[in-house]
Amino acid sequence: MIWMSSAVMACHQCSFWAGYILLNPLRYWAQSPRRILGPLVRPGDTVLDVGCAMGFFSLEAARLAGPRGRVICVDLRQRFLDILARRAARAGLADRIERRLCTADSLRIDDLHRTINIALSVFVAHEVSDQGRFFSEIRDALKPDGRLLLAEPRMHVRAADFDRTVETARQVGFEIVGQPVIRSARTVLLGATRP
Repeated sequence: MIWMSSAVMACHQCSFWAGYILLNPLRYWAQSPRRILGPLVRPGDTVLDVGCAMGFFSLEAARLAGPRGRVICVDLRQRFLDILARRAARAGLADRIERRLCTADSLRIDDLHRTINIALSVFVAHEVSDQGRFFSEIRDALKPDGRLLLAEPRMHVRAADFDRTVETARQVGFEIVGQPVIRSARTVLLGATRP
């Protein structure tokens, strides 16, 4: 969803209708946002949801972060962000959700330097052409003890490709600090390496 040339973006950008598929009730059963995020998001946290689409994880992150927390939702499609805003308003969470439109070249999060407790990149990194830059921007936004939940779909991303993605994250200053289980996904929890 992020950082692709226009030609590549046309082939790999998540289609609008796929955003609705990502909200399928069966997905809530298989990949429960509460079960996945519960151990990671604390009251008062600032969460970065990269490639948030229509907010499958965003709304639960906002609930878990509580009234003093916030969730910064970044996506390449304004339509997804607009639908997320409506969903957040219906759930009474609009005041905890900040929406940002990114570009093909940048997440547009430079102002978040060292403010993020937990970042989410769920089913996104395989669509990014410059993963080094992608992970660098996220790392710069994380607090020193911040974490990045990286998950990729098993049906689209082979183990070798996922390993290369994790290696790219390591090269820009991440290390594996955990391996949460998400059904049908290849998953790691990353933290910034200590200087």
